[in-house]
Amino acid sequence: MVSYGEHLKKILSQIIESYYLLKEIQDKPGDLDILKKEMLKINGFLNVVTNNIDEYKIPQSDFKKLKSKCNNYLDNYFFEKEIETMAPLYSNDTYRIKNMRFKIIEALEDKKMIESMEDLIEQI
Repeated sequence: MVSYGEHLKKILSQIIESYYLLKEIQDKPGDLDILKKEMLKINGFLNVVTNNIDEYKIPQSDFKKLKSKCNNYLDNYFFEKEIETMAPLYSNDTYRIKNMRFKIIEALEDKKMIESMEDLIEQI
């Protein structure tokens, strides 16, 4: 059976993996679909972290702060609708894809959320 901490570690690792995938995209036509897929994964995992992980079952004190950062991200950033809107018109426009990708990365780095995730993964 997987411990609560190990479960959280796997979820956070998947978010980090998607984040690094977004950083490595080359901004080619068709990459908007990859952005959308990774955003859906990230948002899904963030929802799991904020709704299903009990902060009192994670002994590391930094989890409560990270949970707050995740809630902040979910409350303030929503790129899926923007991606859906631009897909039919600009799916081959590499500059718009690059701009969208940078906005997403910047949002994930807001309040050092990704850095906090990496630190917590090391602590668990």
